[in-house]
Amino acid sequence: MTVNQPPNCPHCGRKMKKWRVPLASTWPNEFFYVCFNDDCPYYVQGWERLWEQQATRASYRCRLDPDTGKFAPLPVWSDNALKDDIIEA
Repeated sequence: MTVNQPPNCPHCGRKMKKWRVPLASTWPNEFFYVCFNDDCPYYVQGWERLWEQQATRASYRCRLDPDTGKFAPLPVWSDNALKDDIIEA
């Protein structure tokens, strides 16, 4: 399965953005689709959950692997984390 168009986030319904996977990562992908909506409940609730479960000041954003079609968390440490690698259309 290959996803060729930016999907909507399953948590907030907003259009996900194409995000460049860092060259030094272990992911084989060139890019993921990621929800960068700062009001997305998945992202907002992630701050609280990670603090309660791991005493970590971090959250996660919803990402979609376009090769597999599977959604998974993408860890972030601030509101602006990873936004520099958004690929604008």
